[in-house]
Amino acid sequence: MTLELRPAHEPTREYGFVGVVVSVEDLSASIWVWHREAGEFRVTKVIDIPAEPAATEDLPPALQPFGAVPPLVTDIDLSVDDKFLYVSCWGTGELKQYDVSDPFHPVEVGSVRLGGIVGRVAHPSFPAERLAGGPQMVEVSRDGKRVYVTNSLYGSWDDQFYPDGVGAWLAKIDVDSSRGGLAMDPKFFPHGDEFRGRRVHQTRLQGGDASSDSYCFPSA
Repeated sequence: MTLELRPAHEPTREYGFVGVVVSVEDLSASIWVWHREAGEFRVTKVIDIPAEPAATEDLPPALQPFGAVPPLVTDIDLSVDDKFLYVSCWGTGELKQYDVSDPFHPVEVGSVRLGGIVGRVAHPSFPAERLAGGPQMVEVSRDGKRVYVTNSLYGSWDDQFYPDGVGAWLAKIDVDSSRGGLAMDPKFFPHGDEFRGRRVHQTRLQGGDASSDSYCFPSA
């Protein structure tokens, strides 16, 4: 199953990325590059993200037969300069950052965790609060220095993987936009009652963001 496709922003680059949520064979997730070769479009797998083993009693009923937490890649986002690809692993609660300057050989350069089916990693500003949900929809600022993640996917999926409630939160992550690297902003964490019981799915940035902006002319 695939959910998100992100083309390169530079219009002369005939490639883009697509995320596979889960494999029914081993619960892994993967990222593929679509590209033109000899006049035809093809797809090539470039990233594998394995499932993480977990104790049966810590898992929701839907996952107990498997003894593992799938990454569940529900969103990917490409920075406006086409340098960094962000991959949200909603199941494990991890946001991964890859340098995709060479799209066929991604290099992981950053990672943070928040929430997760088993981990329930807390936000730095509320260390005692175990969070449900995980980085889900990802939004990258146009300057590439800020990433925002929200935690709810879809009602029936939320209830299946987080049966005790998914909650509601929005987090900001600061980025080293030159070399890569992620750091949670401890001062930005709208959550809980601030959303009045609503599930938080996606955010949009005033003035444009990486998933809404694309160029109509080459940069060189």
